[in-house]
Amino acid sequence: MNSGAVFSTLVAVLAVSALSAQTVELVKVQSKRLERMTRLPGEILPYQKVALHARVTGFVEKVAVDRGSPVKAGQALAVLAAPEMAAQLAEAEAKAQAVEAQRAEAEARIFAAESTYQRLKAASATPGAVAGHELELAEKALTAAQAAQKSIEGSLRAARAAVDAIRKLEDYLTITAPFDGVITARYAHPGALAGPGTEPLLELEQLSRLRVVVGVPEPDVSGIAPGARVNFTVPSWPGQTFSGVVARFARSFDAKTRTMAVELEVGNSNGALAPGMYPEVQWPVRRAASSFLAPPTSIVTTTERSFVIRARNGKAEYVNVTRGAPAGDLVEVLGPLAEGDQIVRRASDEIREGSPLTLKPAAK
Repeated sequence: MNSGAVFSTLVAVLAVSALSAQTVELVKVQSKRLERMTRLPGEILPYQKVALHARVTGFVEKVAVDRGSPVKAGQALAVLAAPEMAAQLAEAEAKAQAVEAQRAEAEARIFAAESTYQRLKAASATPGAVAGHELELAEKALTAAQAAQKSIEGSLRAARAAVDAIRKLEDYLTITAPFDGVITARYAHPGALAGPGTEPLLELEQLSRLRVVVGVPEPDVSGIAPGARVNFTVPSWPGQTFSGVVARFARSFDAKTRTMAVELEVGNSNGALAPGMYPEVQWPVRRAASSFLAPPTSIVTTTERSFVIRARNGKAEYVNVTRGAPAGDLVEVLGPLAEGDQIVRRASDEIREGSPLTLKPAAK
């Protein structure tokens, strides 16, 4: 036998060896709704926060609160003084009184004009008693007096509106709390000039309710369930667990972190939590659909791909998959599999694709 024939025989033997039956143990692919917990960093924010500015220019006369003071909605927090505003109010009130006097005079003129007109009109019933020209003049005098009164009424409304506007501005000299909360910063002291263009006088935060904002990674967003209760911990209270309710989410991803901001609402009536704390949120991850699970040993990973070996008509079939999240003793596999598919429990690339498979007998 020549060397060519020997080589051909050797190749044939190797091919038969490669396709010889492989004794393997098979396991079924499981389908299960995957749930797990992941820990995500968050941030605690006040439910409401506002910087209180002066709406009118004035000097700070009194500040009734300081940092840490609890306040109620409508409570007076600071009082400004604006002496020029009192002078403006006095001037506006004087103008309104002057217009009131003009209106009284106009009413008197209307009364006199109307009386004259009615008297002449009655007299004109007797022929020759009153000239027609005199009656026309009396009627025009009444019309002019009525027009003058309407003009004065308009001036009076404008004068009263000016008085009301200044009085409303005076109300702005008292800074009040828009909601229940705690003063977290104070910037002004008596004697300081305050106004719309200056820095705020105080900062107010609502702390009885808080927002916990957590950035949820893109793969875990599908498990967001509004109304779900989520636990978290803070370093300030070791060993203690707090909880909040999923209230709202941004519906948009941060381009840099690829996370979506989700807000939890947290009750804080005892004041244990504070804005600025960094909680660790125990975020529940729930897949929107069922996942396929398999033993980790069934996944073969090479430099080119990852795959499992499925038994199809008694032969090995490579199925490309992607390894997902762990689930106890199993692991999530993402790929074209179906529930109940039988795959090799302990797979390796030594089991060639297309080679026949022999089921390993069960251990006695």
